[in-house]
Formats: sequence, C-alpha cells, structure tokens
Amino acid sequence: MNTVTQPLPTAPAELPSALRRLYLLRFAFAAVRAALLFTAADRLGPLSGTLLVLYPLFDAACAVIDLRSARAADGAVRRLAVNIALSVLTGIALAVALTSGIPAVLRVWGVWAVTAGITQLAVGLVRRRMGGQWPMLVSGAISALAGASFFLQAGKDGASLTNLAGYAFLGGVFFLISALRLGATERKD
Repeated sequence: MNTVTQPLPTAPAELPSALRRLYLLRFAFAAVRAALLFTAADRLGPLSGTLLVLYPLFDAACAVIDLRSARAADGAVRRLAVNIALSVLTGIALAVALTSGIPAVLRVWGVWAVTAGITQLAVGLVRRRMGGQWPMLVSGAISALAGASFFLQAGKDGASLTNLAGYAFLGGVFFLISALRLGATERKD
C-alpha cells in the first residue's frame, strides 16, 4: 500500500503581519478604553455602560478579522469562531446586566474572562510555532484567573469596575508584546 503523507497546513505567510497590525490596534483600543473606564469606574452610567458592552463586541470584531486572516490553513479557526460567539453573547449579557448593577456586571464579565482566557490559551497553543504567542498564552491564563476573581468580587460590598479597567489595559499590553515579538520573528525570516 502506498501512503502519501501531506504536510500539515501552515499559516499563510501574511498571517504574522496581519496579526501584528491587529494586535497593535487591540492594544490602542484597550489602552484608551481602560483610561476612560477608570474615570467612570465608580458607578454605572452611560459612559461606563457603553465601554463595558463595547469591549466584548470589539473583541468579537477583532476575532472576525483574525479569522478572515487565518483562513482554513490556521488551526485556530474553530477556536476563533467560539471566541466570536462568546464575545457577542457577553455583549448582550452585559447590556442586560447593566440594569441590575455592578455585581451583575462583574459576574457576567468574570464568566466571559474565564471562557475568553481559555479560548485565548487554545488559540495561542495552536499558533505557538508561528512565534510571538507566549504573551497570548500568559494573557489567556491571567484572564481565566482574573475572571474567577471578578466573579468572586461581585459578592463583596463596594464592588467597583476599577479592576476591569486594569484588566483591559493589561490585556492590551500583552497584545502589544505579542505584536512586537511577531515583528521580531518576521525580521528574522
């Protein structure tokens, strides 16, 4: 019997460059959003509510862009599709939670941070050969842990949105580091 072994598909050559640009955009968005949310973190109002709902929807939009860049050659496609669904559902759940107060928002955000973190870990593991993914792996793990923390904070007196601003900024920093690592990897090739 003659068996032909085909190599596993690899990411398109443009993928690291596209990811680098996307990661830089995500850093900029996270930094601006974190600064704005920090100024409005003491209460739920129009600004904080908009920023809270916008973040997972922006995440979903970025995952759509990533998915289109990755095409079928990247093993992350299914994981990105899961992330898109989770982020859209979270945006809707946050819009509903806003009517119930900060504890409800923290619970929804916490569940999303855990699931998004696990998904980010999965995508980073699939892409680790591409280079520049260790920050995504670390960020995914931190997101999952932070999500559990947000959920637990929701039950305490004086719950605040301040930690969500820090969470977003830290996530943005990891996107920046990954973008820089991808750029360094591209220059080596």
